[in-house]
Amino acid sequence: MRKKSELAVKTCVRCGLPFAWRKKWARCWDEVRYCSERCQRGRVGARGL
Repeated sequence: MRKKSELAVKTCVRCGLPFAWRKKWARCWDEVRYCSERCQRGRVGARGL
């Protein structure tokens, strides 16, 4: 098992926050652009994005 600090990290296109690799993204990590489904839907959050 790997430490969290060793996992690949990307920055969310929508909110700009960093997010780490997840096992469910193992097959499609190259296509992942958003940190969550909320960012993918593009709704305005509490931060006024």
